[in-house]
Amino acid sequence: MTAAILIAVMALTTMALRFLPFLIFGKKTPAYISYLGRVLPQAIIALLVVYCLKDVSFADAPHGIPEIIAGGAVAAMQAWKRNPVMSILLGTALYMIMLHVIG
Repeated sequence: MTAAILIAVMALTTMALRFLPFLIFGKKTPAYISYLGRVLPQAIIALLVVYCLKDVSFADAPHGIPEIIAGGAVAAMQAWKRNPVMSILLGTALYMIMLHVIG
């Protein structure tokens, strides 16, 4: 019974969050919301890259080589195939292999 109540609450919350913008803005989306929808994905990815590289020491061995190669592989795979899952899996596998081989 408790699980059913939790599922119902989660479903209603998800639905409310999906419908709320339409209730607030109606049919016409404001220009600033459309702008945020265009620029936020790139900004979030940039923040994630900075966060992932913040603790990398380029002065000490292996000088950030695994991170740079894996990041480059992710970017290249994404540009080539446009498949985020494949890009992330390739980058993760490449990074783990290099950590064991280089570092």
